[in-house]
Amino acid sequence: MNLVLVAGVGDVGRAVLADLRAAGVPVRGLLHRPAPVDFDAVVGDLTRPESVAEALDGADAMFFSMPVSPEHLLATAVVASVARDRGGLRALVGLSQMTVSQMTATSTDQSRQQRLHWLAERVLDWSGLPVVHLRPTAFLDNPLFTTLAAASIRARGTIELPFGTGRTSPVAVADVARVAAAILRDPARHVGRVYELTGPHALSMPEVAAAFSRALGREITYVAADPDRWEAEVLAPSGLPAHTREHIATMARLHREDRYDRLTTDVARVTGSPPMTVESFVAARRGLYAP
Repeated sequence: MNLVLVAGVGDVGRAVLADLRAAGVPVRGLLHRPAPVDFDAVVGDLTRPESVAEALDGADAMFFSMPVSPEHLLATAVVASVARDRGGLRALVGLSQMTVSQMTATSTDQSRQQRLHWLAERVLDWSGLPVVHLRPTAFLDNPLFTTLAAASIRARGTIELPFGTGRTSPVAVADVARVAAAILRDPARHVGRVYELTGPHALSMPEVAAAFSRALGREITYVAADPDRWEAEVLAPSGLPAHTREHIATMARLHREDRYDRLTTDVARVTGSPPMTVESFVAARRGLYAP
């Protein structure tokens, strides 16, 4: 099999690397900083052409993702220009967001990060590269469902989020990675496609709380938090960068507007098996929510 580059190696990238290695696919990771790893790695920066060129040497497929970052569009333009100049890629699988499917060139009610994803998709499409777009909905691994929710669960047995009565269909990082790995192993039939990735159910927040209850073996209830108070008392002191806080606050608002009431079967269609439920995700992380 030919070499696959995973750039960069965040939560999804690490899972993609693990899935490809388990399938016997040669891989290389582009790391932002040195770290002890047991796979071929290049240390560099996705916004620097020389880093991307070095990492791409010998690779014929690429998975491109970044953590939430104000430099997302710059990195996309660098990756696309270097890959186009070099040539020879069978596929470039880019990690986007499902919000993009509801956006236009002039829409303004999304976060800056969501706008960067919309623009990044346009750059990749215009590049002429063999692109596959992955658009996951909210991640189950997002702080909204993990660290930010865990504090109130531990203290009061409640999930306190400013989602109002909106429904949601969060997907696990592991399932998005399975989709990416399946495409990278056999990309030809996927090139040019967009896959929108959700969990197996669209749930109200009381239903999400019920799934937490079953997973944790104790009653968890949903409290619709006041948005302004939640942003001031929970999100602001979280230590997250301002760009990330703005993105999370926007995600919460879009949940209140029921923009995350989305459901697809794309995870199962690509991988042959369904995505993880909220209950199974939480059950595997009981310690995070323990009092």
